[in-house]
Amino acid sequence: MNTPCFFRKDDNGVTLFVRLTPKSSRDAIEGLETTDDGRAYIKARVRAVPEDGKANAALEKLLAKWLELAPRDVTIASGATSRLKQIRISGDPEALAVKLFALAPPEQS
Repeated sequence: MNTPCFFRKDDNGVTLFVRLTPKSSRDAIEGLETTDDGRAYIKARVRAVPEDGKANAALEKLLAKWLELAPRDVTIASGATSRLKQIRISGDPEALAVKLFALAPPEQS
C-alpha cells in the first residue's frame, strides 16, 4: 500500500502539508502523520503562541532551518488560522523532493 505524499511539486517548488501544534515545550519536526481521511502531514511543534502570526512565523523559521533554506523561501500558503497548513517552499522541486524524502521518509507497509 502506498503512503500518501505529504507534499505536492510544481514548476517553482513544492507545497508542504503540515500539522502544527503551537504553545509546545519545544520547536521540533516530529515526522509524518496520516489522518483518518488518508492525508499525510509533517508534524511540527513550536513554542510560539498562535497570536498575531507568531506561531506561523516560528513554523516558517523552523522549516527553513530543517530544510537548510533561506527563510524567504518558506511561506504560509494557506491555513494561517488552522492547525493544518500548506507551506510554499520555493526552489528546484526535484531537489526539494529528494531532501524531504530523506528528512521524513514515508512509512513502509
